[in-house]
Amino acid sequence: QVQLLESGGGLGQAGGSLRLSCAASGSIVSIDVMGWYRQTPGKQRELVADITNRDGTNYANSVKGRFTISRDNAKNTVYLQMNSLKPEDTAVYYCRAGTLVRVTTGYRTLDVWGQGILVTVSS
Repeated sequence: QVQLLESGGGLGQAGGSLRLSCAASGSIVSIDVMGWYRQTPGKQRELVADITNRDGTNYANSVKGRFTISRDNAKNTVYLQMNSLKPEDTAVYYCRAGTLVRVTTGYRTLDVWGQGILVTVSS
């Protein structure tokens, strides 16, 4: 019904930058909140940042001032610009979207997660 395709991860250096993208596709009527989460081994998945369809944003304290979330509603895509990277930003990053989708009987809300993309920051 809905797929999220993440891209842009990989290896970055401390103090450097990376940009993540997540494109949603499928029988989407609208998307409410889109966000990025991250997870490291042995830890719970945590919110990094999210953004509403009216561009209201929310950031984890650990990334405020360094990361910027944005979205292109026409493309159903959310971005995460990560600057001043730190080794502790190393994690698998997951995209999440709260969607309204068209089904045969009408509409339904669907909370969708991407498969995750690895970001590694070297010191």
